[in-house]
Amino acid sequence: MEDLTERRVVVVTGASSGIGLAAAIDLAYRGDQVVLVGRDSARLQSAAGQVREATGERPELFRADFAVLDDVRSLAERLRTAYDRIGVLANNAGTIALHPTTTVDGYELSVQANHLAPFLLTNLLRDRLGRVVVTASAAHRSGLLNPNDLNQTLHRFRPMSAYSASKRANILFTVEAARRWPDLPTYCFHPGIVRTRFASDSRLITFAMRLLPARSPAKGAETLVWLANQAPERLRSGGYYQDRRLRHPHATATDPQLAAQLWTASAKAVGIDSSHGPDLPSGVRDGD
Repeated sequence: MEDLTERRVVVVTGASSGIGLAAAIDLAYRGDQVVLVGRDSARLQSAAGQVREATGERPELFRADFAVLDDVRSLAERLRTAYDRIGVLANNAGTIALHPTTTVDGYELSVQANHLAPFLLTNLLRDRLGRVVVTASAAHRSGLLNPNDLNQTLHRFRPMSAYSASKRANILFTVEAARRWPDLPTYCFHPGIVRTRFASDSRLITFAMRLLPARSPAKGAETLVWLANQAPERLRSGGYYQDRRLRHPHATATDPQLAAQLWTASAKAVGIDSSHGPDLPSGVRDGD
């Protein structure tokens, strides 16, 4: 069982604003050593100031752009150098591409930033982790995901369709990670509709968000913080949560065959061995 009495290192991606920043402030206030990851250095510095002002603790900062897989690899190396143990990895970074965009790695931006990048980061850090929390979304219910073609959404591109597919991938990753790594509690959650900078460049999405009952980033972060602190025996590894309750996602989001297929395809896409995972230090064995 994970020891929650000692001060933990908690890495939060997408921590420059919104849910990630709210979670970082809450976790730091509770005594965790928070590590903020984001792609914009200036916004990271601003977020660090807010954490320090609210809690008296200055967090560590790591810049990485999840649209570049080499940035993710470098981030993993730097985190491994800095920390022997990471109590919680909060895979919270997320984006929505308003136009069909292919990354330098050759993948549709939403599926890379929201799924492939955190998939790679988690695999590269696996032996250092105490638990994993993934920010998913109820939007997964409308997502169509084909593991045999991770760029399927580029063919007839719709921003929300691509985003929803990546959110379905988040849940499938959580399901398969729990199966492969029984020693690593892994959870995902829907934060609700949250007032953040998300998709702020889209007038249509911004207008639609104003019509919906949105909540504050702090409220959206509550389930993330709760999953980071509950004793594992009180939770279900691989589970999908909303408002601190276990929920039932769309059936295809928990299909074990689809989850395994996506894992294999994702491992190939990011260049790791899907059978054994990345190279681990001697004495550490993959849970598969």
